[in-house]
Amino acid sequence: MKTFLLNISSPDGKIFYGPVVSISLRGVEGEFAVMADHVPFITNIRPGKCVLQLEDGSVKDGQTEGGMITVGKEEVTFLTAGVTFEA
Repeated sequence: MKTFLLNISSPDGKIFYGPVVSISLRGVEGEFAVMADHVPFITNIRPGKCVLQLEDGSVKDGQTEGGMITVGKEEVTFLTAGVTFEA
């Protein structure tokens, strides 16, 4: 599947940086997912689930404290107070 570059950062530094197939989050209008070639947009993120599908097919499930996501043509940036991924 096609991937895009995802950057998840907090005030403490980078949490995740690399290619992913998708990221699923809870926005102000409800849950949504971003995949490669998504239309660019910016929105606030509410606290809740954060799910990454990695290029090898594995999935990283986590919880986010909320924040803001910027979806660009080449890269997606998620600025957050924190994300905790399950081991």
